[in-house]
Amino acid sequence: MKKLALHWQILLGMALGVVFALLLSNFAWGSDFISDWIKPFGTIFINALKLIAVPLILASLIKGISDLKDISQLSKMGFRTISIYIMTTIIAVSIGLLTVNIVKPGNTISEDTRTELVESYGGDADLTRQNAQKQKDAGPLQALIDLVPDNIIGAAGKNSNMLQVIFFAIFFGVCLILIPEKTAQPVKDFFDGFNEVILKMIDIIMLAAPYGVFALLAALVVEAPSADLFAALGMYALCVVGGLFIMIIIYTLIVWIFTKKSPSFFINGISPAQLLAFSTSSSAATLPVTMERVEEHLGVEKEVTSFVLPIGATINMDGTSLYQAVAAVFIAQAFGMELSIATQLGIIATATLASIGSAAVPGAGMVMLVIVLAQAGIPEAGLALIFAIDRPLDMCRTTVNVTGDASVSMLVAKSVNKLRDKPLVKNWDDNYKK
Repeated sequence: MKKLALHWQILLGMALGVVFALLLSNFAWGSDFISDWIKPFGTIFINALKLIAVPLILASLIKGISDLKDISQLSKMGFRTISIYIMTTIIAVSIGLLTVNIVKPGNTISEDTRTELVESYGGDADLTRQNAQKQKDAGPLQALIDLVPDNIIGAAGKNSNMLQVIFFAIFFGVCLILIPEKTAQPVKDFFDGFNEVILKMIDIIMLAAPYGVFALLAALVVEAPSADLFAALGMYALCVVGGLFIMIIIYTLIVWIFTKKSPSFFINGISPAQLLAFSTSSSAATLPVTMERVEEHLGVEKEVTSFVLPIGATINMDGTSLYQAVAAVFIAQAFGMELSIATQLGIIATATLASIGSAAVPGAGMVMLVIVLAQAGIPEAGLALIFAIDRPLDMCRTTVNVTGDASVSMLVAKSVNKLRDKPLVKNWDDNYKK
């Protein structure tokens, strides 16, 4: 295993996890064995990554901003970052709408299958609607209120409050720029060292990645709904996956055109983060690995990665936005509804805005989808139609989210002359090599 590249190790772990689960599923005790003795190791792996997400954001973002020396550099980088993220999100939603209108997967859902899905997942749909209703009832400026924490310790205690942690880190970093350099230097030195420790923790945790994804995939297989339901939703799934694949091609071409880096360079550099995103379905859990791969293997300098990637993990949800567009139209088709051009343009706007507030954790896109459905006048009960296959698609769209974050960081780095010609790769045991 040690002789294989990390992404091949992860792929092997995923494949063995699926095969292992399929074999044990033939025994009456197989599913319980995987749930009780295999799945916990996958949970531990995800928890280890989540453990360092908040410290990484605090350390890297504060360091990255304070190293800029000038607030004007921050505003220029911030404007470019957010502008590119919004543009890629609009492209993603448009591709989703185009794909679902051409394929029309809703026509493949039979009345019997629809009834069975509603009965099986109606309770989950009700809970999701309740969560979305809370967000809708909160008021138009609630997002701004939620941006500013009243207690940074409390905000840092939950990975779902990433925007509040980012706000504090940016505020802290800007203030470090504004105070005398002699006073700020000890604080900057502390965060420099703190950041290096967190990055070393990432290297060590990633040694367990093949085993973690083995456990995650094995658990997913034994907990999946029946094959009949997946077959009924196959066209919908292909529609989403096809759109997501197109987005990855677009990212690769954009990187190639604007940074002159080859597609193979980009994919090889980011592939371990993509595979981890696929396994965990969480941009937040994958963020430490994304930052390490983009900085060390794609050549983006730390002051760009520490600013662009944490923000991207929170507001850049291209894969989620594309999925919301496909899912909304699919549900409408399943209910026999025809959506006008104006309604579908509204879906583009709503999905783009909803993606900004979507938490970087598994399943968060489902809550935001309710808002998209409500805006388009589509029955929210239709959520039950897609619950059965949401988890595998969540894995795919998270992969696209992470790929989008990496590509945008390269574009921003190129625009501010912070993209190295040759990456500087570090190994977990560098200090022990002679």
